[in-house]
Amino acid sequence: MKNFRQPGCSITVPAPSGGAVSGKLCVIGSLIGVASNTVAQGVDVVLETEGVFTYAKTSALAIAIGDKLYFDATNNVLNKTASGNTLVGIAVTAAANPSDFVEFKLGATTV
Repeated sequence: MKNFRQPGCSITVPAPSGGAVSGKLCVIGSLIGVASNTVAQGVDVVLETEGVFTYAKTSALAIAIGDKLYFDATNNVLNKTASGNTLVGIAVTAAANPSDFVEFKLGATTV
């Protein structure tokens, strides 16, 4: 097929304002991924756009399997608050209140 470019699990793009940090979420408009490398703004970064990742969460928050998770860019954590945050995926493990991390599936939700 002449128009196929790549599978799309990993996408290389210029890093946004502030650069990118390996293992941290990177949001560029509607493109969301976890940075594979640490780079300065404008330098190519590989974003993982699919998969299950462990990520920091708001400690004082209980999360259930299947909860929608939102990225709070100011505090660099996941939470369940839609307002002012970016939907990034779904919890695949439960996380107690308090706890520091949750596992989530990066990507679109269906409900």
